[in-house]
Amino acid sequence: MIDLRSLEVFFWVVKLGGFGRAGERLHMSQPAISSRIGQIEARFGIRLLDRSSHRAPVPTAKGLEVYGYAERMLSLRSELVSRLGDSVALCGTARLGVSETLVHTLLGTLMRALNRLHPEVTPEITVDISPNLRAALLAGELDVALLLGPLGEPRVRDVPLRDYDLVWVACPSLGLGGGPLDLRDLARWPILSYARGTQPHAAIAALFGRADLPPARIFANASLASMLRMAMDGIGIGVLPLDLVARDIAEGRLVRLDVPPLLAPLCFTASYVATPDSRLAETVALLARDIARDSARDKPALSPAIMTCD
Repeated sequence: MIDLRSLEVFFWVVKLGGFGRAGERLHMSQPAISSRIGQIEARFGIRLLDRSSHRAPVPTAKGLEVYGYAERMLSLRSELVSRLGDSVALCGTARLGVSETLVHTLLGTLMRALNRLHPEVTPEITVDISPNLRAALLAGELDVALLLGPLGEPRVRDVPLRDYDLVWVACPSLGLGGGPLDLRDLARWPILSYARGTQPHAAIAALFGRADLPPARIFANASLASMLRMAMDGIGIGVLPLDLVARDIAEGRLVRLDVPPLLAPLCFTASYVATPDSRLAETVALLARDIARDSARDKPALSPAIMTCD
């Protein structure tokens, strides 16, 4: 007989490309992982993995056949659990990657809801820029990534969250809030931008890359809290989500600048790799979607003057 746990172990070794990653996923040691697979091989006198390479183990022809059966059996288990519904509580560790924009706008509410609805789930949170979160998700190091999406990968489910409008802001002491400005006006000051390699940084660099504009100093920064603090200290002009700075604008710590063209909003998704046991990841993604939709109903409105810019 083959127990389902051993098939699950073999499935994740092949899916994630190694014993170490499978061990992290299943909370097992590498010797325990190897022992499980060895038991199947010894029982049926077959070889499931080619271990001759110094790289990740490669499934043999028989291993690929067993992998297909393992995937189907795990899918059936997941389908059964879903049909049982609320009678089977979600539990375990949810490895969650979060873009910093969502740390400041969504994460707290999501964690409270997750703890209330699924108290047996333990989140492990990684905060990083979206390109790094994407790589970690595809490598099997995360269960769900809340990031700039969609990823557009065939094996990834992208659950739309909401869009965040970007606005230009500055400290009132810079004296820039009196009327319409253009990019030439802004180029006199450092531009406080998202980290290099992200979508908003690339968009800002493209705006100021025109030949008719003076060179702009773009201060790339992976920390939104740091960008906000630098903007309020008058170090430069910030490009930040309206949701994050609305209160600071209302209370006079920042002024919103009237600057065309309007930057494209940041579009976020809750993305996870669809696997036979992705019920927990799907649940977290859908919960994030519901919370994001609720927050979108209350988001600050763009002023008509800014909305009509090209």
